[in-house]
Amino acid sequence: MSTLLMPKATAVWLIENTALTFDQIALFCGLHPLEVRGIADGDVASGIKGLDPINNGQLSREEIERCQLDPTAILAIATSKRVIPEAKPRKGAKYTPLSKRQERPDAIAWLLRNHPELNDAQISRLVGTTKSTIETVRDRSHWNMPNIKPVDPVSLGLCKQMELDAEVAKAAKRLERIRKAEAKAAGLTGAVLQDADVTTAEVQPTVDLYQEPEVRSNLTADDVFGNFNKSE
Repeated sequence: MSTLLMPKATAVWLIENTALTFDQIALFCGLHPLEVRGIADGDVASGIKGLDPINNGQLSREEIERCQLDPTAILAIATSKRVIPEAKPRKGAKYTPLSKRQERPDAIAWLLRNHPELNDAQISRLVGTTKSTIETVRDRSHWNMPNIKPVDPVSLGLCKQMELDAEVAKAAKRLERIRKAEAKAAGLTGAVLQDADVTTAEVQPTVDLYQEPEVRSNLTADDVFGNFNKSE
């Protein structure tokens, strides 16, 4: 299977040189449609030079024209003559270019404000920072706190929209598991319903209230309301 070279650079070229939709470009380049829109608006991948996929043999001009005529069509990558191995999942801390490192506190502030369900490890994976830096931004003890402004890490180019969506989904599942565990521990698994004949049964008085007057005059409150008190 062919692997697309430099997806963001390819997306830049397709946006500038074709009439393809954002969805078509996003699907072909493996990006999120919002990320492609950010590239078109200049908020994402600013400064990246477009890479022509026709010149490198990964896309034909006929394929582009076909998809331009049909917005629902999906671009098919051309078969490469050389086998390009797929990128392996990244392990360990994420590398952040020096030019982007000063923007990480802004991204951290944005994530803390808009996605409080994310834990420190997830934020660290997204923007390539340390837990100590996250903590200083959270408790507002960061040395540059007055100048920190929350900015979307996707627009800063620190992570992809798909990566952010995946981490948010993981956090939602984790919170749901915690909620169910707490409910189970508290015994909130649902009360057992009693039969209707039990809940609607009338409580009969201990004695007959319609006895003769001379009999009723010798009754005590416990004799009359005994069953009522027991039923409470």
